[in-house]
Amino acid sequence: MEPAVTDHVEVKTYNHPTGGWGSLKSLIRKARDQGLLLSDIWSTLLKQNKADGYMCVSCSWAKPAEPRPFEFCENGAKATMWEQTSKRCEPSFFAAHSLTELLDWPDHDLEKQGRLTEPMRYNSATDKYEPIAWPDAFGDIGAQLRRLDPKSVVFYTSGRASLEASFMYQLFARIYGSPNLPDSSNMCHESTSVGLPESIGSPVGSVQLEDFAKSDMMFFFGHNTGVTAPRLLHPIEDARQRGVPVITFNPLRERGLVRFKNPQNPVEMLSPGPGTKMSSDFFQIRAGGDIAAMTGIAKAVLALDDVARERGAKRVLDMAFIEEHTSSFAEFEAYLRATDWEGIVRRCGISRADLEHVAEIYSVANAVIGNYGMGLTQHRHGTENVQMLCNLLLMRGNIGKPGAGISPLRGHSNVQGQRTVGISEKPELVPLDKFRQFYGFEPPRQKGLDTVETCKGVIDAQVHGFVGLGGNFVRAVPETGLVEKAWRNLDLHVEIATKLNRSHLIAGKVTYLLPCLSRLEKDVQASGPQWVSVEDSTACIHGSFGSRPKPSEHLLSEPTIVAELAKACVAGKSSIPWDEWVANYARIRDEIERCFPTHFKDFNKRFLTPGGFHRDIKASKRVWQTPNKKANFKLPTTLETDPDIDVSGKDVLTLITVRSNDQFNTTVYGYRDRLRGIIGTRMVLLMNDEDIRRMGLSAGQEVALEAHADDGIERRVKGLRVTPYSIPSGNCAGYYPELNPLVPLWHHAHKAHVPAVKSVPVRIVA
Repeated sequence: MEPAVTDHVEVKTYNHPTGGWGSLKSLIRKARDQGLLLSDIWSTLLKQNKADGYMCVSCSWAKPAEPRPFEFCENGAKATMWEQTSKRCEPSFFAAHSLTELLDWPDHDLEKQGRLTEPMRYNSATDKYEPIAWPDAFGDIGAQLRRLDPKSVVFYTSGRASLEASFMYQLFARIYGSPNLPDSSNMCHESTSVGLPESIGSPVGSVQLEDFAKSDMMFFFGHNTGVTAPRLLHPIEDARQRGVPVITFNPLRERGLVRFKNPQNPVEMLSPGPGTKMSSDFFQIRAGGDIAAMTGIAKAVLALDDVARERGAKRVLDMAFIEEHTSSFAEFEAYLRATDWEGIVRRCGISRADLEHVAEIYSVANAVIGNYGMGLTQHRHGTENVQMLCNLLLMRGNIGKPGAGISPLRGHSNVQGQRTVGISEKPELVPLDKFRQFYGFEPPRQKGLDTVETCKGVIDAQVHGFVGLGGNFVRAVPETGLVEKAWRNLDLHVEIATKLNRSHLIAGKVTYLLPCLSRLEKDVQASGPQWVSVEDSTACIHGSFGSRPKPSEHLLSEPTIVAELAKACVAGKSSIPWDEWVANYARIRDEIERCFPTHFKDFNKRFLTPGGFHRDIKASKRVWQTPNKKANFKLPTTLETDPDIDVSGKDVLTLITVRSNDQFNTTVYGYRDRLRGIIGTRMVLLMNDEDIRRMGLSAGQEVALEAHADDGIERRVKGLRVTPYSIPSGNCAGYYPELNPLVPLWHHAHKAHVPAVKSVPVRIVA
């Protein structure tokens, strides 16, 4: 594949705030690029994240009941423009280009061809996609699936499919006989889904949107808010303006949590000032040092409590909460007292004085939110990272009260909701008995394949079929080289998508590309225009209504495509009236409520309420759905988040993969990472000045990276530009997904199987 570099490359320091005029200029540039500058896209954006409009197709941050006039951020607007482009990727494009040729195109250029317009089938003789009629496509895919062992077929979902489509999709897979339902959360927040249930009895966070206005302190661990959830900057700005401490731990000083100038505030925009200081304290922690840092803070809080007891003052620990609601605090206390400060400081790279300073602020705050992103979850001990943050909050009763709680900041819109309605490879999380009773089929009961296991199954030739509902699976996963090579041996490869991406070009023996409607577009079925629903990262369910015209008369909705595939493959094997469900999505929501009554009571009545409705998250009420009915202090086994990798050699660095201001997940909107000052290229290696000198390198020098793994597999990425950057010594950073080929498949979270892409040992080859 050609490197993601343009003719003009510029690297400079960016000291401006997130938002501001830079954000507005970026949107104008993107509108022009997509042929939308003088279109009605601006009126469409006014409906983004509104009660009568559509839920943003990028991040999963909450949609407020009382929205701002412009309830969208820079990246959300980019996602809308990118999907609503005036450009079309028609059959004539595929007639002119073979898949072999297109594999050399950068990711950005593939998606820039525009919206897919017709169903396509791969012709191996010509190495090209060719148009096919929908009935023929459905009939052949159904026949191909019936020839395969269902347990060898994977049904994957990205985070953008609606609750309705996701519910139907997982039923189709289970009726067919496949338990293999991985989704994009396997790649990012599975450490949350595994860790939180053990700690607080909930697989999702306890914080709701309204808690941010009641909080008097916030933590941020491992989250680039200005890129991955920019609308969250508004409640953070509000908090900072009322004097709330916001303490951030991240290896890179990402601009969103440094400075912010609100584009929706005319006075602020016209002010010459630098905007709001977003973090009261920002600590550049060493990659993987989070357990150590949180241990240090907790140890210092315990010391403050010791002093309070000695003086007969009010306890720092919330002992009433600890005694009534928690278990294993004595063991956790012993762990803190036994852990020495030298080891803590050495591992996290933050001084004892700074950690004690944080503890002092935390010790007097009454309502604290612990926010975190993939900087905690994507490590070998990502689950323990999550649980250590829970421990820190539990010490002072900061879960289950207003203004406080644990807040995992999910990435993709509705990735959390898909799990809620049955997209899971874990049978214990799905109401299989209800499915059998309600729909007259016997679902498979064994555990299915997650994302890492799917990749291994493809490499080992145990997976024979793959159906993807959105996403860019092959590009997003680790061990890219081996996965791509083995992927061509699949008997069946089916992708349901809006735009072309690299995964679509890795053809199996039989390959189909099925274009679908976007959430933004008008979806008219037999009963009239349809609403869909999604869940945000605060476990709130919202309605979403598309009003944009269809890019092509040939496009079908996701529920329609799923239903037609099911009719072609598993007709007569259940009592599900697929056509009736597609005719009126309200019937699908009734079935979701019937199968998941706790979370979806009165679903059809409530989901159009401004601000949506909250799922019944018991932990937010201090009801702990753990085996012992308590919130549990979970002891970390080590201060090393990635203890089984060796970075002791002087030529070995720990790589952190990051996203650009000009991308969302694997979708690259352009080559302007404005917030890092990197223009015209994505092939950079961000390094500490001291490491550059120590290794005899120079700024701008072109190098290659090799994975530091002794398993006989060569993993290398060439053409990276050495770029001095503010990052802890011993760490380096580069863009995802370009650096995915460096990540071994086995380098994942021990319990959760999340690829550990925030701590990859690498060597530089000059």
